[in-house]
Amino acid sequence: MTATGERADLDARYGRTRSSASRTRVISWSAAAAFVVVFVAWLVWGGLLGAPAQLEVRDTGHTVVDGALVDVSFALTVEPNSPVSCAVQALNDGFSVVGWKIIQLPPSEQRTRALETSVRTSELASTGLIYRCWLT
Repeated sequence: MTATGERADLDARYGRTRSSASRTRVISWSAAAAFVVVFVAWLVWGGLLGAPAQLEVRDTGHTVVDGALVDVSFALTVEPNSPVSCAVQALNDGFSVVGWKIIQLPPSEQRTRALETSVRTSELASTGLIYRCWLT
């Protein structure tokens, strides 16, 4: 047997023929195209078709009244006539929660409102802030 014949036999045995190379190329391009289609669909679904942010809350300040009370001020931006609930917390110097309160805010015609609430604490608080707000 000649060297060329032996090489052809080895190439056929180990899958190094023209047909296997083109099959590998087709599979690779198909997988890449499928990935691109799925990725673009995910971007469109998550970015363009997703609902815009409907609620924004921002801490504007706090006042420690005494060892058992802290006043928390915040600004709330939400679509008009949307009821909202918020969790307000008071923290001590060690960042432990020493006061917690859930407040329900009724719907309002205003898009942005400045609000204030008082939170009772179990010990002297060093700060008061909004933990989280959600639509109810």
